[in-house]
Amino acid sequence: MFFNSRAVALILASLVAVFTTAFLWLIPEITETILLVAFVLSFSSTYLLMWVVFEFLVFREIGEIYNALNKIRKKDFSFMAEVKKKKFSTPLKQINQEIYTYALNRQKEIEDLRQMEVFRREFLADVSHELKTPVFAAQGYVHTLLDGAVDDKKVRGKFLKRAAKSLDNLDGLIHDLLTLSQIETGQSKMYFEYFDVLETRQEVFDQLENKAEKRGLVLEMVGDGSSPISVYADKNWIYRVLLNLVSNAIKYTDSGSVKVGVEVAAKNVLINVKDTGLGIPEEHINRVFERFFRVDKSRSKERGGTGLGLAIVKHIMEAHDTSVEVKSAKGEGSEFSFKLPLGSEEYISKPEQSDTE
Repeated sequence: MFFNSRAVALILASLVAVFTTAFLWLIPEITETILLVAFVLSFSSTYLLMWVVFEFLVFREIGEIYNALNKIRKKDFSFMAEVKKKKFSTPLKQINQEIYTYALNRQKEIEDLRQMEVFRREFLADVSHELKTPVFAAQGYVHTLLDGAVDDKKVRGKFLKRAAKSLDNLDGLIHDLLTLSQIETGQSKMYFEYFDVLETRQEVFDQLENKAEKRGLVLEMVGDGSSPISVYADKNWIYRVLLNLVSNAIKYTDSGSVKVGVEVAAKNVLINVKDTGLGIPEEHINRVFERFFRVDKSRSKERGGTGLGLAIVKHIMEAHDTSVEVKSAKGEGSEFSFKLPLGSEEYISKPEQSDTE
């Protein structure tokens, strides 16, 4: 039998009216007119009260719960936008809220799983492609040598150098993959200390100076470098960040300069790496920190690199509770910047102490 609010209200009102009239009938002085009036009043008032209670506080809420469950079964979460605006007070409404919260969490889990699946497929495809390139190259050179070219000293030396370069690229790719994995899983711990970021910048310049000269570029230090600037961070990882950013700037700059600025602002130190290179199209700026993403894949292959440098930079910065900002336009160069907590000069190791370490 199907019950709705009217049917339930009618049954309850009839029972209340009958019992009320029967009780009054036991009193000798009560006339039939009074009994009739009592029956009508008790029936109508009870019916109205019960109908309102069941219609608006019970059946309607149960109906919404059923509709929500039905939509969840059909994986239709479009109703969640309206649910967020509602306020819940009664117990049934609170149950409804729990169902909505569950549905929202399920929706988020489904979206996350879909994104992870897409990411997994893309990652496997990218890793397979990146690993295949140096392996096939080295394999080709080695097999050529085995097929007889090993007897030609000139060809042998050239092919061995090319095979070694391919294997070096493979080693670099595997090393970057391991580094990225260790950072993401927390296996690579951050050891925070106070150090002079200007000294770290100089170390990066010393490392990449020859590379810049070969490309005809000028490395410039921007900012006040007259006194040490202390920051609180992991020195080795910040060195890695600067090395990656400056190396990328040199790699994608054909002429001009690469500037690394250090500026003290309030309680932070702003560090930026600016080049006059190819620049990044606006539609690609949000993707430059993705694994293996390259703006121009054909030209990027010629310039080398594993495609993981900026992804590593992103994760290192996230481990420092900060992020890397990018400003760029195609053909106008790029600027990468990040902030680190400002330290104090008294925490910086003395030169003689650092030399002995």
